[in-house]
Amino acid sequence: MRKEIVKIGSKWQHFKGDVMEIVNIAKHSENLEEMIIYNHRGELWARPISSFLSDEDVSARSDNVTGQKYRFMEIGKEK
Repeated sequence: MRKEIVKIGSKWQHFKGDVMEIVNIAKHSENLEEMIIYNHRGELWARPISSFLSDEDVSARSDNVTGQKYRFMEIGKEK
C-alpha cells in the first residue's frame, strides 16, 4: 500500500478517467480497517484504504485512459 495521505475534500482520478471527491474516512465495523468514503457521480462509495492506495501498477491495462500508474491518483500529483 502506498503511504500517501488521503484528505477529506481532495480529488482523485481513477485510471478509467472519472474524478472522485473524498467525503470522509471511516472505520469498518468488524475489522476496524480504514475506509475511504468518496463521491462518484453523485453516489457515495466506500473502499478500503488498502485498495484505494494499492501499489498495483495499472499502466499497461488496455482500459487505462489516463496513462496513470495507480488505480487512484490525487489530482495535481505526478502520474
